[in-house]
Amino acid sequence: MDGLRSILAVLGGHFRFDPGFEHAIELDPRYVAAELADGLAELGVTRASLGVQDVNPLVQAAIGRIQPLSVVESAVKRLRLAGIRNLNFDLIYGLPMQTLQSIRETCALVSAMEPDRIACFGYAHLPALKANQRRIDEATLPSLDQRIDQAELIADELIRRGYVRIGIDHFAKPADPLASAAASGKLHRNFQGYTDGHSRVLLGLGASSISTFAEGFVQNISDVPKYIHAVEAGSLASVRGRRLDADDRWRGRVIERLMCDFSVDFAAVAPGADLSRELLMLAPMVRDGLVEIADSNLVVTGLGRPIVRFIAALFDAYRGPQTAQFSSAV
Repeated sequence: MDGLRSILAVLGGHFRFDPGFEHAIELDPRYVAAELADGLAELGVTRASLGVQDVNPLVQAAIGRIQPLSVVESAVKRLRLAGIRNLNFDLIYGLPMQTLQSIRETCALVSAMEPDRIACFGYAHLPALKANQRRIDEATLPSLDQRIDQAELIADELIRRGYVRIGIDHFAKPADPLASAAASGKLHRNFQGYTDGHSRVLLGLGASSISTFAEGFVQNISDVPKYIHAVEAGSLASVRGRRLDADDRWRGRVIERLMCDFSVDFAAVAPGADLSRELLMLAPMVRDGLVEIADSNLVVTGLGRPIVRFIAALFDAYRGPQTAQFSSAV
């Protein structure tokens, strides 16, 4: 808590915070004691995002993260009692031992706690990069088809329980600002995820964080000791960046609208852009009923929504289409 307090003090010395600004924090439910909740509230935290992942005991044992439902419920109660009432839950599908029935039960138990927002992310199995994942039995991981079914089941269950679908992986209560932004076509997406506000500047502080500026973006060093050394030496801790040109900008606008609205009007978002390459790559998807194109409008159909990341990637000049990207998109 002292470390967070000192960080806020430094930030307060360099920036002016508007009254009523949103101050969000990510928390592990297993460590949300009453003292922590009260301390965060005193520091002005107004929103907390809890890493719930899955409440099924068998799934938790398979991933080595034992977190009983009662622990999550206690964390929620403590935060709300402290005055932090805007809560987000993060769920994960594609985990070992998950079934459609267990996911249905998780959605029921999670929605009963009434978080304002729920984010559902697909599990990425990368044992070569993450040592803790090497303990997971790959035979217990769901197939690609099962992952698609799981993602769609989560959407169906949460919508049935009163949540509004926001973009590719978020859900919110109808009165939430994200839901209002989505309904009015003002939803945006940046390196942090979905937002109801649009700013040309996003400052990322800390190792591996990404900052966005009017002319481009910059990423910090990901290695923590090297990041600290750079800061202590009084030098910039950035490791890579990109200055955006006109081509980058219209492509970014197209990708954002697809990820937010599942549709895009090229005439409005990318006037004068040469789309011949992209339209050629989209042709098979049109035949398969994944997208529809009429005049200058592209619409991702219900069938195409599970792979909208892959569809959007067709407009990324730096990635290009790769078969291997299909599974990672789901």
